[in-house]
Amino acid sequence: MIRFKKTFLVLLFSLSGLLFFQSAQAWAQNDEEAIRELLEQRDDEIKELMGSKGTEYTQEQREKLKNIINGIIDYRAMARYALEDTYNELSEDERDEFVDLFSTIIRDQSLNKLDIYRAKVKYEEISVDGSEAEVRTIAQLENVRTPVGYKMKYTDDSEWVVTDMIIDDVSTADSYQRQFQKIIRQKGYDSLLETLRKRAAR
Repeated sequence: MIRFKKTFLVLLFSLSGLLFFQSAQAWAQNDEEAIRELLEQRDDEIKELMGSKGTEYTQEQREKLKNIINGIIDYRAMARYALEDTYNELSEDERDEFVDLFSTIIRDQSLNKLDIYRAKVKYEEISVDGSEAEVRTIAQLENVRTPVGYKMKYTDDSEWVVTDMIIDDVSTADSYQRQFQKIIRQKGYDSLLETLRKRAAR
C-alpha cells in the first residue's frame, strides 16, 4: 500500500510538471504570435499610409507616420538605459522632460529615410523568455537585405513594447548610451540636456 502511494505521488508530480511545461510552452507560443501580429500590423499600417513611391506627405500624414512607427517604443526604458546612474539622480519632472525631448528626437529621425519602411520583412525568429522577448527579422528593399532586431518587454499594461532596435547589428539603445555618456563625462548632464533641447527645437 505504501509503495502504491509513493508510485501514485511520483506519477502525480510528473504529470503536474508536464502540464506546467506544456502550459508554459503554450503561453510562449501565444506571446510569439501576439508579437508577430503587433509588428505585422504596424508594418501594414505604415505601408498603407505611405502609398506609392514618390508620394508627398502632408504634415498631418507625417504626424500619423511618426505615431505608427514609434507607437510601440518604450522611450522611458531607452532613456533610463542611455542615462545610466544619472537617471536616478533626476527628479520626476526632470526625467519627464528628458524623455519628452528624447522621444521627440527619435520620432523626427524616424522620417529621415521613409523608403526603408517599404522593405519586405521576413521574420527569422521570435523568442520569448518570461516578460522579455527578442525578434530577428530580415528587411529586404530591392536587392539590399538588412538584419533588423527588436528587444521587447511585456508591460504592466498588458502589452508588448520595444526597448531597443538593432539595425545591421548596431543597437540603437547602445548608440545613444555611448553618445550621452560621453557628453555627461566631458561636459555634464546640463550640457546634454541643452543639446537635446536644441535638436528637438529644429
